[in-house]
Amino acid sequence: MKSATGIDLEAVLNRSRPALARAITLLENDRPGAAELMAELAPRCGRAHVVGITGAPGAGKSTLINALLGEFTRRGRSVAVVAVDPSSPISGGSILGDRLRMDEHGSRDDVFIRSVSSRGHLGGLSRNTGRIIDVFDAVGFDTVIVETVGAGQSEVEIRHFADSNIVVCPPGLGDDVQAIKAGIIEIADLLVVNKADLPQAERTVLDLTTATHLRHRKDWQVKVLRTVATSGEGVAALADAIEEHGRATGIGKRLKRAPSGPAPQATDEELFAQLRRWRAAGKGVALATVVKTWGSSPRPEGSHLAVEADGAFVGSVSGGCIEGAVIGEAQAAIADGQPRLIEFGVSDERAWEVGLACGGKVQVYVERIG
Repeated sequence: MKSATGIDLEAVLNRSRPALARAITLLENDRPGAAELMAELAPRCGRAHVVGITGAPGAGKSTLINALLGEFTRRGRSVAVVAVDPSSPISGGSILGDRLRMDEHGSRDDVFIRSVSSRGHLGGLSRNTGRIIDVFDAVGFDTVIVETVGAGQSEVEIRHFADSNIVVCPPGLGDDVQAIKAGIIEIADLLVVNKADLPQAERTVLDLTTATHLRHRKDWQVKVLRTVATSGEGVAALADAIEEHGRATGIGKRLKRAPSGPAPQATDEELFAQLRRWRAAGKGVALATVVKTWGSSPRPEGSHLAVEADGAFVGSVSGGCIEGAVIGEAQAAIADGQPRLIEFGVSDERAWEVGLACGGKVQVYVERIG
C-alpha cells in the first residue's frame, strides 16, 4: 500500500530495510510528504523504550552501544539505533564514525542502525531526530537507542526524547565532575564509567556516586555502573538497569510531553497563563528566572522558564544549553520548597559547544510557586 508520499507504507511497517531507509531520508530532509507520513505512523507510536546515550568524546559510547546491541538481541529484543554524528565543516554531512563501530550487528534483521548528521543543530541531536525515533517506534522496534554527538556538557536535548538517559563518563574526571554536573550529568538516570579497567576508574565512580547524592529524584535513584565495552564486562548489568528503569518510570514519555503546554517560545503572558492552569489542576510548579548574565548569554535577564512537577515546561532561560539542569533544579525546588540560586558558565575555549561566540555566565533563580 502506497502512502500519499509515494512511500510503500506496508513495506515500512514490515521493516523492509530499503523502505525504512527511504522513509527516514524523506523525514530527515523534510521533503514534501514528510508530515503526511508522520500522520500515518503517529497512531502506532508508544511501544518502544527509547534510550538516550550521551557523554564526552572518547568515553566509548559507540563501542558500548555495539556491546548493548549484542546483549539486547540475545534477550530477544529488536533494536534500532539513531547515531547522531558531528557535521563535516566542509560538506555539512555526517562523518559516520559511529556507524563504523557498530557494523558488527548492522546486518541482523532485528537491528537497524541509522547515522544522521547534526548539521550544526545544538544540543547533541539533529533537527529531525524525534521523527526518526517515531519511525522506529511505529514499526515495532522494542528498543530505540539514540547516541548524541558527544560534544560536551550542553547536550541536554536528549532528555525530551528518551525514556532512559545514560551518561557515559571516562575514568579520570576528577574535579571536572563539578564542572559538568550542571550539564549532562543532571539529566542522567544511569551514569556509566566505561573503560573501567583503566587507572582512576574507581575514583571516578566514587566522585559520580557522591554527585548523585546531591540530586532529588522522587521516582528513581540514579545508579553508577562500571563497564568495559571492549570485553563486555558490566554490559549485562547495564542492560538490566536500563530495563529496570523503563519498568519503574515508564516508556513513551516524549509522546506525553508534546501536548503539555504551549511551545517553549511562548510569551511571558502565555507562560504565566500556563502556570495558572497547572496550579488550578493541583500540580506543583516552579519558576526559573535569569537574574544576571556576564559575557555572551543566549537569553537576557528577566527570561523565564516555568516547570511542572512531572517535567513539563514552557519558556527558556538558555536556548537549550542548560535547560535540562534548570528543569531538574526546578523539580527539586517543587519537592523540597527551597529556592536556589544557580550559576552556569562556559569558558571562551568551550563556548562553541553551546553555540556562543564567546564565554559567559548566567545566574538563574529557581523558586516554587504556591
